[in-house]
Amino acid sequence: MSGVEVDLPEFQLPILNETIKSILPHRYPFLLVDRVVELDRGQKILAYKNVTANEEYFNGHFPHHAVMPGVLQLEALAQAAALLIFYSSMQDASTKIAYLMSMENVKFRRLVVPGDKLELHVEVLKLKRGLCKVKAQATVDGERASEAVITAAIRDRE
Repeated sequence: MSGVEVDLPEFQLPILNETIKSILPHRYPFLLVDRVVELDRGQKILAYKNVTANEEYFNGHFPHHAVMPGVLQLEALAQAAALLIFYSSMQDASTKIAYLMSMENVKFRRLVVPGDKLELHVEVLKLKRGLCKVKAQATVDGERASEAVITAAIRDRE
């Protein structure tokens, strides 16, 4: 992006909660990325979500057997992908937003429960003209919990 001023926080690891909130529009209880610990622009990101017993969704999923919903695992992966997209494309996070377009090859492999550290591994497959396709995988203690191929589009915020 030649000659264009981009409003994106400086890239310094780890990327902490306040910086994440300056890029993603999500807020509690829907902000599902706590920290970014690795980032290779245009290639991959490693972030995580600490799953705690006081998460609002555990009140109903399930009251006597708390399990993080699979759709929220996928949302956490999509949020990590959005961070990777913004840092890779250098889009202006104050005027742009990443919208989920599709998920393919979704698989759930293990339960995620309070006390788990959900690691969010995302790799770019294609990043071109406001569209991004990534391979995403969530793990706990090195064991796959969920995975998907995610496509997102960067659009103007309204």
